[in-house]
Amino acid sequence: MFKITRKETTWGGRTLILESGRIARQADGAVLVTYGGTQVLVTAVAQKTPRVGIDFFPLTVNYQEKTFAAGKIPGGFFKREGRPSEKETLTSRLIDRPIRPLFHKEFRNETQIICTVLAHDLENDPDVVSLIGTSAALTISGIPFLGPIGGARVGYIDGQYVLNPQMDELPSSDMDLLVAGTIEGVLMVESEIKELDEDVTLGAVGFAHKAIREVIEFIMDFADDCAKAPWPLPAPTEGVDAVKTRLWKIAEKPLRDAYAKTVKQERVEAVSAAKDAALKQMAEEEFDVELAAGLFKKLEKEIVRGNILKTGIRIDGRDTKTVRPIVAEVGILDRAHGSALFTRGETQALVVNTLGTGQDEQIIDALEGEYREHFMLHYNFPPYSVGEASFLRSPGRREIGHGKLAWRAIHPLLPTKEDFPYTMRVVSEITESNGSSSMATVCGTSLALMDSGVPLVRPVAGIAMGLIKEDDDYAVLSDILGDEDHLGDMDFKVAGTDKGITSLQMDIKITSITEEIMKIALAQARDGRLHILGEMAKALTDAREEVSANAPRITTFQIPRDKIREVIGTGGKIIREICEVTGAKVDIEDDGTIKVAAVDQDAGERAIEWIKGIVAEPEVGVIYTGKVVKVVDFGAFVNFMGSRDGLVHISELNDGRPATVTEVVNEGDEVKVKVLGIDDRGKVRLSMRVVDQATGDDITEQVGESRPSGGGGKRDGGERRGPRRDHD
Repeated sequence: MFKITRKETTWGGRTLILESGRIARQADGAVLVTYGGTQVLVTAVAQKTPRVGIDFFPLTVNYQEKTFAAGKIPGGFFKREGRPSEKETLTSRLIDRPIRPLFHKEFRNETQIICTVLAHDLENDPDVVSLIGTSAALTISGIPFLGPIGGARVGYIDGQYVLNPQMDELPSSDMDLLVAGTIEGVLMVESEIKELDEDVTLGAVGFAHKAIREVIEFIMDFADDCAKAPWPLPAPTEGVDAVKTRLWKIAEKPLRDAYAKTVKQERVEAVSAAKDAALKQMAEEEFDVELAAGLFKKLEKEIVRGNILKTGIRIDGRDTKTVRPIVAEVGILDRAHGSALFTRGETQALVVNTLGTGQDEQIIDALEGEYREHFMLHYNFPPYSVGEASFLRSPGRREIGHGKLAWRAIHPLLPTKEDFPYTMRVVSEITESNGSSSMATVCGTSLALMDSGVPLVRPVAGIAMGLIKEDDDYAVLSDILGDEDHLGDMDFKVAGTDKGITSLQMDIKITSITEEIMKIALAQARDGRLHILGEMAKALTDAREEVSANAPRITTFQIPRDKIREVIGTGGKIIREICEVTGAKVDIEDDGTIKVAAVDQDAGERAIEWIKGIVAEPEVGVIYTGKVVKVVDFGAFVNFMGSRDGLVHISELNDGRPATVTEVVNEGDEVKVKVLGIDDRGKVRLSMRVVDQATGDDITEQVGESRPSGGGGKRDGGERRGPRRDHD
């Protein structure tokens, strides 16, 4: 019989349960986490032997949502879960980022975390639950993980912080902020914020960290009852000191000279040459070249970090607060609806916005239910942006994550669908990269949207901050370079307007940072953000008054709900005909809202007139233009209001009664008619006789009142009409 360990506590007003020993017992660590009615199974497994010849930790995190968790069957032909959704990819990254720096530095064993959503109550998001479960599974597994950690979501509703707001509360929250950390401090922040200031944002992080401590203590109490014996720590590599001493003597001066070059391309070439020369000499002296190659990165790290802390001068010659030169341009692509080229130092983003209609919205089938997204932002990182030649691959986790970060930064400033009924798809092509291409995407997206006429509330800019920390000595860096990101301790991205923050993302490579460092970073980021907004304003300060001539014009109007069927027609016949004949796109919503989109203004107007003609009610005494759709011996049927037809009796074709209808009109003729009357069955009597067919003027006074359609009047020459025919 196996031992089951189960602990529960109350956290954020809901019950949090950790259970182990019943499911997935062959995994190194397996925990079933329940929060409210949401349940996630988290497993942690590491290979027993390390991978040889690698200088990184081979960690994989997979978050997966099973549709049965929400009582659904997958769509599509195969009826089973397929490739990861954007939510699954982003949550996998969300879990990976805070746990990665907490594994032993020499641990090289293949490690995999799998988080499987088994039940979703549609109230508590499984992402925080999965993060807690990952921490618990690693803590009890015996794998050399320096945790546990905790995670919490914070909302800001009516001026109050709310711990783990339920999903239906988030739309009314001014903040959706997720924090992960240890007992000592914060490791990761991910957020979307509605222009809140630095103090409120920092307060939310502190509020979350207090709640995180409660979870960590709960996990430690749980682990006391079920944790496995800890794995032996990796043995230090033999001969490291001797290799390090010799490498430092050979490579230190060439490497310092290389990092004295302020131009990236020259610096990269010099660093590469110094490395090749050093390793060649180490090989000639019969040292372990593979070990020396790994230590070379540590030498780079010591030189770059030491220089910054000692002098305050960075590898490109800037001080810690200066932002690189910025050039912002808009309208650079002739056919695009909106475009911008944002260049900051050696980082450049070409950002293009395309405007579409409701038919272009992205349909997302989530556990919470199907919904539509009218704003999409796609980030691409081609290899030429860093001077490399490699395979072009489909977007990976990094591209999806960077695109979503920029999406969160822009989203709070977008107009409502009622005010701007367009679908927007932004594509950011990173054409050069040396640090913070995601923040360049934020700036370029803001400009491209305004260039295409999207009425953003305010322009948005972003900046990436870095940190160099050695013991109690540290330096916060504004607008970090790629090398400062790789060799530093923090990647802290802040986006927002001149009014406040809209998105905050932070990743820490050390065990945690203090509130004091975060406060300095936020203040420094605000100064940098305002500077960048000023540079962007040189290109464009507000949205253009009209959308591009290449974009569709959307006209929105309302029709009665009981008329929707008439506009659509049987099997969609009428709506298809309107679109095919006019060339416009027509969207009809359930409440009777009609959206007509067309690049050609005339096409849009024709479609609008057609629809209005279908739903309009004819008025007695009003003159309309119509088309003869059928000729019978007693008159002509005229289509004069969309699908509405009326009869022009033979006696009302002209002032002198013709012998046959075809003497006056034939099918397909365009005529002008006056409504004489509408009977209680909705049948309409029309007259051409009382309308001047050339001018459309009413000539009733000239020709006399209309005759009764049954007739008794005389024809020319005094002849009487034949017997009346039933034309019903």
